[in-house]
Amino acid sequence: MSIQVSAEVFDPGKALNALQDKHTGVGAVVGFVGYVRDFNDGREVGGMFLEHFPGMTEKALAKIAQQAHERWPLLNVNIIHRIGRLEPGEPIVFVGTASAHRQAAFDACAFIMDYLKTQAPFWKKEDTSDGPRWVEGRDSDRDAAERW
Repeated sequence: MSIQVSAEVFDPGKALNALQDKHTGVGAVVGFVGYVRDFNDGREVGGMFLEHFPGMTEKALAKIAQQAHERWPLLNVNIIHRIGRLEPGEPIVFVGTASAHRQAAFDACAFIMDYLKTQAPFWKKEDTSDGPRWVEGRDSDRDAAERW
């Protein structure tokens, strides 16, 4: 299991391939990459700034990954989340899972992402054409997490 919270841009392909490295029992790898968009809620977005609580955020992500390990037979999990200043088109989050079978990898990846969106302590401030604004949590994210 790997948890990384960093201001550095990451390579999603490298993160995905690392899930299978040295795990010959892996039959499926599933990855999700979220990117910074140049729009949100009908407004142009010129970038964003992500804040977090150092230590607390990593602990919350590790707890989510552990919950996924308890629910599905996972061989590896990799979570990378950016903080600091981010520009449109840059990757913001990577969630990857590896398992012997594809359904477990798919379900665990979706579970981790749904819980990350609702339970990890991150705060986003977007630079919009109307000035900076804090991004509120979405009902659709809460609904997605509740299905688990």
